[in-house]
Amino acid sequence: MSWLCRVSKLASAITPVVLPSSLNVSQVRSTSFFTKHTAEQLWKGVTSVSNAGKKRGRGKGAGKKMIRDLNRGQVIGVGKVNMVWPGLTTNVVRGKELIAQQQLPEDPDREAKLFKLRNSMGVFRRMKLAPTERGWSGNRLPGRKVGPPDPVGEETYDGFETIVLESKSVFNMTGNLGRKRQMSMFVVTGNGNGLAGFGLGKAIDGKAALKSAKNRAGQRLMYIERYNDHTVCHDFFTQFGFTKIYVKQKPEGYGLVCHRAIKNMCEVVGIKDIYCKVEGSTNIQSLTKAFFLGLLQQKQPEELAEETGYHLVEFRSDTGNFPKVVASPSVTKDDTKNIPSYDEYVMGNRVVLKKKKYPPFYVTHDPIGYMKHLKKTLRYRNMEDVKIKLKTASKYLDIQPAASQVAESSSQTPS
Repeated sequence: MSWLCRVSKLASAITPVVLPSSLNVSQVRSTSFFTKHTAEQLWKGVTSVSNAGKKRGRGKGAGKKMIRDLNRGQVIGVGKVNMVWPGLTTNVVRGKELIAQQQLPEDPDREAKLFKLRNSMGVFRRMKLAPTERGWSGNRLPGRKVGPPDPVGEETYDGFETIVLESKSVFNMTGNLGRKRQMSMFVVTGNGNGLAGFGLGKAIDGKAALKSAKNRAGQRLMYIERYNDHTVCHDFFTQFGFTKIYVKQKPEGYGLVCHRAIKNMCEVVGIKDIYCKVEGSTNIQSLTKAFFLGLLQQKQPEELAEETGYHLVEFRSDTGNFPKVVASPSVTKDDTKNIPSYDEYVMGNRVVLKKKKYPPFYVTHDPIGYMKHLKKTLRYRNMEDVKIKLKTASKYLDIQPAASQVAESSSQTPS
């Protein structure tokens, strides 16, 4: 009984509220969803696929451009039958007047105008880049130049060029947002005169990630020493993680014989002649860090001479292998038996991995016939090289041919 009494007291405490008759509770919507958005947005909503659908593999060809845009020239609500649709093509209410559905007069020239517009569109062609602007693989970002970093205050990056080395999408599993997707950009920038740097940027948008990476690379510049402004100071071995690089100094005109990412790095640094052999992982970021680490650890000839205690002597084939002392230490060692080999010293006692060379098939299958061939051609071996040497010697050293050769040549000339 006590419970019933409490309910009756609660019901008696509630007083009804009477709304005034002047207050209109019903809402009148004078616009619709279709009149708020543009035609392009409406067509995108109809033809595109949701993010959930994309994850399930739907709409793989939705983003591709058609040969002709058939939506061009179309007006929503206007077709073969011209009608006024309240809420679709016009507002529901115009002032205080309620718009009714109404049929408009037919437009006989509508289809002719559409066909004329479609025929004037022509055939769709993909945008083609110039061969010098293309990256490593077509129109993709890796290998392409994207300009200098953004200026910082009054400081500008005049003469700098940025090249994209890596562009990929990465995912991070978060507690609130779930699987979060971002774009990762790895670039290298430099002025081609020894000043260069690299940077990594991540963002949801690809342009924002590229801008972040480019500006970071411009804020982390390093100066690289070069030999005669065209190659590295000396041969060296460098390693980062599982990536190993053997770098060799080359003369002018040799070119860049190396990995395509190292080629772009050399371009922004200002190195024109180099040979690189990569062993192990070819991860772009590890490759970049290993190469820059080796460039920064280069030593001048004076430093090498002081470390070893021996004279640094250069032998060059273009000077007839004439020895030239490049640097001398302050204190010279007298031990002439244990002089370290230059290649082993600068390479850190590392040797490039080479494949075993097998003899040609004709050496093992028919050794007797091959030996006969060598004996027959022995007298003609190096004949072309000797001819070239004699011609150059007679031209530049002013060496006159022998009298027998002059008589022989005169007898061969027609009278």
